[in-house]
Amino acid sequence: MADATSVDATDHELTPEAAGERSTASHDQRVSESLREALGVDWDPAPPMPHPARADLAPYTARRRRRLSELFPRDLIVVPAGNLKVRANDTEYPFRASSAFTWLTGETAADAVLVLYPSEGAHEPTLYVREFAQAGEPEYFTSRTSGALWIGNVPSVADTGAVLKLPVKPLTALEPDLRPFRQYDAAVLTGIDGRLDSLLPRGTDAGLKQALDELRLIKDEWEIDRLQSACDATTRGFADVARELPAVVGRADLRGERWLEGTFWRRARLEGNEVGYTSIVGAGTHATTLHWWRNNGVVAPGSLLLCDMGVETDELYTADVTRTLPVSGEWAPAQLRVYRAVQEAQQAGIEEVKAGADFRAAHRAAMEVIAGHLHHWGVLPVPPEVSCDPDPDRPGAGLHRRYTLHSTSHMLGIDVHDCAAARADQYVAGTLAPGHVLTVEPGIYFQVNDRTVPPELRGIGVRIEDDVVVTDGAPRVLSAALPRDPDELLEWMREAQASKPL
Repeated sequence: MADATSVDATDHELTPEAAGERSTASHDQRVSESLREALGVDWDPAPPMPHPARADLAPYTARRRRRLSELFPRDLIVVPAGNLKVRANDTEYPFRASSAFTWLTGETAADAVLVLYPSEGAHEPTLYVREFAQAGEPEYFTSRTSGALWIGNVPSVADTGAVLKLPVKPLTALEPDLRPFRQYDAAVLTGIDGRLDSLLPRGTDAGLKQALDELRLIKDEWEIDRLQSACDATTRGFADVARELPAVVGRADLRGERWLEGTFWRRARLEGNEVGYTSIVGAGTHATTLHWWRNNGVVAPGSLLLCDMGVETDELYTADVTRTLPVSGEWAPAQLRVYRAVQEAQQAGIEEVKAGADFRAAHRAAMEVIAGHLHHWGVLPVPPEVSCDPDPDRPGAGLHRRYTLHSTSHMLGIDVHDCAAARADQYVAGTLAPGHVLTVEPGIYFQVNDRTVPPELRGIGVRIEDDVVVTDGAPRVLSAALPRDPDELLEWMREAQASKPL
């Protein structure tokens, strides 16, 4: 947080004229002429900041740009990273670049823009990045957003180009470079950078977002490696949670769910960029709320803890994993009955994740298992084949959904719900192929106030979720290091609780 000597709430130094018109809420101080002169001398060069991108990334991003170029051979293509978003006054939310931009470049910096200039049926790429003030320049000291004394040094324009294997220019060159294209149609990922949208008033999405999401559906080897890394870090984060679980169980004075959420977040920040989405940490009846994001509850003895969490790597690829744990280290009979049903359903779903199967095959298989158990328990009043009938007009169709709430799978990658703009026939109504990565995550949620459920089952929520790669053979479960078998899960919890942190 800036202290009382901070200077400027904008991207430029504070002039004497602007100082007289500042809001009374500002705590900035005017820069004297003496200070301005002193800031210009007696600096060594700032310590260099290597670019964080992996050295093996460039061939993959080049291939992705070529594939995009083929779809828009004559169009100017513009994909921005996005800008910082104000959280309150002069503070911003942590920045995350737009997914398509990072997929095409490997860059994650705010305000950057990728432009693909049409050239003889192909495209020549140029990446524009903000150039930061160097030692001796006034903004080195005065600028909150581009002064190294405020935010630390950043990679230079030249270093960025060398690592990403891209022509790179300072962001100041973007407007003059795009000026000749103002009166032409362009394919622009709009709504991400308002300043860019104004530079190209005839720029439209023109199917660009859809095309990018469909290109991203099949993951290359580099992406699968990053997803594996995300799942490995997530496994360690779950172990951290299991290790700290005994310390919060039964603590009425402690918001145990939030403590455990913070425990996982620490792992995500240690090994990656962030969590890939808001963690769900639901104990007891909170586990029956599908998107329980408040995470402010007590972890009661004998309850179940449902944790849906994922580490996002520095390259922005995220895991998405759920485990349901008995917080006291033992299963109650009713809990185990529900857990085994969900585990059986998930296994049936995973076995359908194979090349040539349709995307919904895993969901159908999982729901048939769950509906069968619900019917056997007397919860579902119709046979499973009736409830799972795809014809929604058939009497009794879909009744099992009261207790399952959601579909079993979604695509996963650089977004947790990846490639959402893809057409249905390429995604939810499409066919699986090697390189698709999807979740398999059935669940059963018995609400505490549901009179159709036997009393001993009310308030129990169980979900098991893993991240699965489609291959030419058997499915590859990226999150397999986290046990799913109920007995193996208990043994894993005991081992985690006996281990030391880190």
